[in-house]
Amino acid sequence: MMVKTEEEIHYIKISSLIVGKALAEVARHIRPGITTLELDRIAEEFIRDHGARPAFKGYEGYPATLCVSLNEQVVHGIPGKREIKEGDIVSIDCGAVKDHFYGDSAYTFAVGDVPEDALMLMKRTKEALYKGIEAAVAGKRVGDVGFAVQNWVEQYGYSVVRDLVGHGIGRNLHEKPEVPNYGQRGTGIKLVEGMTICIEPMINLGTRSVIQEQDGWTIRTADRKSSAHYEHAVAIRKDGCELLSTFEFIEEVVNQHIFRN
Repeated sequence: MMVKTEEEIHYIKISSLIVGKALAEVARHIRPGITTLELDRIAEEFIRDHGARPAFKGYEGYPATLCVSLNEQVVHGIPGKREIKEGDIVSIDCGAVKDHFYGDSAYTFAVGDVPEDALMLMKRTKEALYKGIEAAVAGKRVGDVGFAVQNWVEQYGYSVVRDLVGHGIGRNLHEKPEVPNYGQRGTGIKLVEGMTICIEPMINLGTRSVIQEQDGWTIRTADRKSSAHYEHAVAIRKDGCELLSTFEFIEEVVNQHIFRN
């Protein structure tokens, strides 16, 4: 199941494209005062309008379309009545399924005037994602990907969350192999052409230790310092890695500063 046909990769890419466009639609509406539940409604409507269904809603009992995690929340924040505030950083993870194949991607947004240390954390975390992607080549191993992420962020004094990892993707949202954001070069499962995986650094400003909140889903940093999260779905190729998800549409919105108005 880890190696996909070209047709299967095509379908994963279609679902991932819907995710990227759904996140861009959410980005258009992120502003101080909007609730995380309203962002969730926007994403679900967009996904369903494009012939797909939310991948997260109902997954192991999860109640929403998005995971919306603010500031010290790492991942799996359940949308609700909480309002976005000026200065927040907001990690939004989204999945969609169309024609029986899943797409999955995540992006962290800065809302208004964000502290410099949080902005730098976001920058380095996104850079780490692409360092991991550069290492995800046929013939390399999962440990090479994790090493690339870990090596990049730790030089800046950040820490890598170890309790949560990236994963394979296809007909299921989470497939083998697990893709940790830490590791040793030359270790772990060998990457083979046609594998489809999600690389998703979750990087903390302070300690790597995390705590699960009482809702049974939300993961936050133990020291309540900020965390950032970015995710791409990729296909392993002989001479590199093909992006199946995209930030293009998200960053068109972000660069126009629409969500800061």
